[in-house]
Amino acid sequence: MTAPMELVCPAGTPAALDAAIEAGADAVYFGFRNRTNARNFPGLNFSEKELAEGVAACDRAKVRPMIAINTYPDAGDDSLWRRAVDCAAEAGAGAVILCDMGLAAYAAQRHPSLRLHLSVQASASNVPSVRFYREAFGIHRVVLPRVMTVEQIAALTAAVPDVETEVFVFGGLCVMAEGRCCLSSYATGISPNKDGACSPASHVRYEQQGETMISRLGEFVVNRFGAGEQAGYPTICKGRYQVLGREMHLFEDPLSLDATSLVPAFAKAGVTALKVEGRQRGKAYVSQVVRSLKAAIAGAAPPAGQAAAFMEGGGGTTGVYAGTWH
Repeated sequence: MTAPMELVCPAGTPAALDAAIEAGADAVYFGFRNRTNARNFPGLNFSEKELAEGVAACDRAKVRPMIAINTYPDAGDDSLWRRAVDCAAEAGAGAVILCDMGLAAYAAQRHPSLRLHLSVQASASNVPSVRFYREAFGIHRVVLPRVMTVEQIAALTAAVPDVETEVFVFGGLCVMAEGRCCLSSYATGISPNKDGACSPASHVRYEQQGETMISRLGEFVVNRFGAGEQAGYPTICKGRYQVLGREMHLFEDPLSLDATSLVPAFAKAGVTALKVEGRQRGKAYVSQVVRSLKAAIAGAAPPAGQAAAFMEGGGGTTGVYAGTWH
């Protein structure tokens, strides 16, 4: 009998980690409070001591702790990133999630028993690239970018059976060029790929002009919201712009990914794990979304509307997975 898919859940704080464990997560991913992880925001993440305590808490609950070290090191100085790998290994992490080839080589050589997962930041989405990472660094699992249909995922999984596949099932979307996005760094000088901060709060501004709320990132106007319209957080990819005389969401509509309905299809495709995005979200988000998805994985109908309240923009999409969205 095939084992049920693993549910991999986010934890941006020790409190969120406890909530994920209590809600029934199979695995939890979290990171250090520095540039080595892709959610490097004030008030989030773990000190070295907190991370070791988090790993121990997961071990007691028989939950796999995964440490995200998923940004790209500085050229000529990857000491901070190597330190993160060493600390994760010393703490007994169940896996580290990496994107940089040099860091993957270091982890494989220095900690040969440490389980390595390839971050979505590496954007590995075809058979040759996944095989390369497996053969070169011994990658056990690849987190697939959100650019593939279920059929494409099934074909990749069948072609590389010795590498597990993990796909996003719920949470925020992006322009789906993970590890390659330069929009935020163009506007702020702070890189999502190297500094771990997309649309850093230090560069966000809201301005009230009459009944209109204007949101800015750096010097760029990202959106204008009318009276009664909810003012979203300014990320360039979800902004509204004047294009050929029309105001429109040029890159992406502000919707959340919700592929709960595709859980049976993912299982049939051979997917090993389903991932929830959201290390910037609170305990309530973690608890409700985990419970809803655990029910779906078990074949039960999730409680109606339980996760809908946490969708960005008030709506959800299955994205590219179903092959109907472009």
